[in-house]
Amino acid sequence: MKQPKLIETQAPPTVNTTLETLLRKFKADEFDQVQLLDSGAEEAPAIVWGRYQGVDSPRVFVLAVVPGTWGQVNADYVQQRMWDKTPPETRQDEYPLFGLVSDGKNEMAFDLGHPSHQIDRLPTLQEIGNYNLMKADPTYRWSMRMYDRLMKGFNAFHEQVYQTVKDRVSNKNDIILEVAKILFLESFRLHHEGRALEFPLEENTYRLDEVFTAEYVRQNKAEAVAKIQAAFDHFKAHPDYVVTDDTGTNHAIFDEQTHLMLRQPRNYETLLELIQELGPVTDNRGQVVKPAGTLADVSADVLGRAFDVFLRANFESKGGLGVYLTPAPVKQAMLAIAFHDIMEQEPGLLTARDADGKPSFRFCDPTCGTYGFGTVAMGFTARALQQIRSLNTIPDVRRDKLFQDMLEHSFVGADSAPMMVTLARVNMALLGAPKAKIFYTLNSLLSDQLKVGGYDLICTNPPFGTPKFNKDQTDAKQNFERNMEVILEKFRSDLKPRPDKKGLAYEPSVSGLAMGAAPDSKGIWKPTSANIDPAVLFIDRCLQMLKPGGRLLIVLPDGVLCNSGDRYVREYIMGKKDEATGQFHGGKAIVKAVISLPSDTFKLAGTGAKTSILYLQKRRAQPDQPERFQDQPQTDVFMGVAETLGYTVKNNTEDYSTGVPNDLAIITGAYRRGE
Repeated sequence: MKQPKLIETQAPPTVNTTLETLLRKFKADEFDQVQLLDSGAEEAPAIVWGRYQGVDSPRVFVLAVVPGTWGQVNADYVQQRMWDKTPPETRQDEYPLFGLVSDGKNEMAFDLGHPSHQIDRLPTLQEIGNYNLMKADPTYRWSMRMYDRLMKGFNAFHEQVYQTVKDRVSNKNDIILEVAKILFLESFRLHHEGRALEFPLEENTYRLDEVFTAEYVRQNKAEAVAKIQAAFDHFKAHPDYVVTDDTGTNHAIFDEQTHLMLRQPRNYETLLELIQELGPVTDNRGQVVKPAGTLADVSADVLGRAFDVFLRANFESKGGLGVYLTPAPVKQAMLAIAFHDIMEQEPGLLTARDADGKPSFRFCDPTCGTYGFGTVAMGFTARALQQIRSLNTIPDVRRDKLFQDMLEHSFVGADSAPMMVTLARVNMALLGAPKAKIFYTLNSLLSDQLKVGGYDLICTNPPFGTPKFNKDQTDAKQNFERNMEVILEKFRSDLKPRPDKKGLAYEPSVSGLAMGAAPDSKGIWKPTSANIDPAVLFIDRCLQMLKPGGRLLIVLPDGVLCNSGDRYVREYIMGKKDEATGQFHGGKAIVKAVISLPSDTFKLAGTGAKTSILYLQKRRAQPDQPERFQDQPQTDVFMGVAETLGYTVKNNTEDYSTGVPNDLAIITGAYRRGE
């Protein structure tokens, strides 16, 4: 084997010593190939790899930093340093897929795939040798530069409209929505051509690609704005952006009452310059491959991440809306655990098609917000299909066609906040999934738009807690109780009147509900009050929505898992324990894991409520009686406690630059290894 050319390092002794220590550890673990990279005053990088079964393993990016810079170490930073430091002549299959960073005292490991994220430890040589290599995007380095440009530009535009070039918006969230509308128009412009871009205004016909540019706005001012507003009204209900739910109801990405509200030409000019004038596209060697780039050239995961971070940094959480914005480490951990089990136990679930030829795998978030869980699930699905392909079980062409079909049929989300649904739809359109089945619903607890027994995996962070009413709010309280009773009545389908007419008797069914009632000390079920935590109802509803054997990962307040008054909920889930055998019988699900989250997890949403992740697998149905559960044994429950999530909350944002560890990465690794 030809040895790589070593590049002399001029690193200071501190980082040089740290790097040497790291490289000795790698050599001891049989990663015996080393390529030193250019060093700076505060860092010393290298690339290492080994040989497994006669084949070079994927590379690992090793970075030693001085202690004073440890606070900036996170997944995005390490990935960016990897792209900056890897020599331009590096082949695509030689770009590092993992990273290890140390300052001599602290140490962090990273998966540098798409998206990059912290992991609890690096794989062994055998594990990394078997790692299924994803093809690197040849222009990913350019995309990362565009990520930095877009992030800074979106934030600057937000402040421009809010502070200087004030426009027809009422609050910060309105500005975010206007950005989403402009991004929708840009997406439409990039993915259509010819007459499909024509739109009417008064008695004339115009083309979107001619009027929707910074230069046109610069020259035509208010006239250009009027044409762009007319274009939005014309294209907002285009069939390419209309999705159909399980009841056959169509949902456009914007409703008829939604219009472009911005009026100031300067604001249009600023935003269009940002998203359209990207300069030439270069490959990872720095060679120009396209003279003028567009958002369509930016890697989908990078573009989606830029939009998501923009939302989280600027979304005004007052009024409780912040509850929709689940922190990234929580989403990552929940989906990593779910997909680990799917790939270990039933990988064929991801490649199967139904009788109509559609992908049979279905993911859902019934309280989806901006569909953060869904975008992470898309990434894990793509990686899982790549892994399946590498095992020669599905050809490339079939895999790519399957994934495109999954983008339209496999990802479902619903929310009762119209703005959240709009942002989710735009987010998915930017990721190449404009027809993902995300829609507005009045109440996910009742809606027949979400199919009973229709989903393989549900990940969600539902609303929890009950409203408090003052003494002078009698009418509001009574109205709330009446509305809740309508819901609770639907949650008693598994309850029947007892012969003695004393309350209700409970008999579980695969598609039924029962949390609209609760048993007393004698086991007699009686209707519960309107004060029940909606989180309890969402557990019941999600289990109903799952296919037998389907998986639910849900964020819950700790009270549901700990309070003595909620014991009946826990018994409803896993059944009652037979003290003689130690087995649980009569429950609807097998409890797989409980992971405690820090009290500041949802600090940005204005709550310090203590929460946990509950992971359930719905019990399977009896083959000859599909409405009755099999009496499957409850296995050991994985337990974990996360004290920090890799960030601190400062100035109403999540600051990942402080060097705080992400305990969920360690917990996820332990789960994967069965520890």
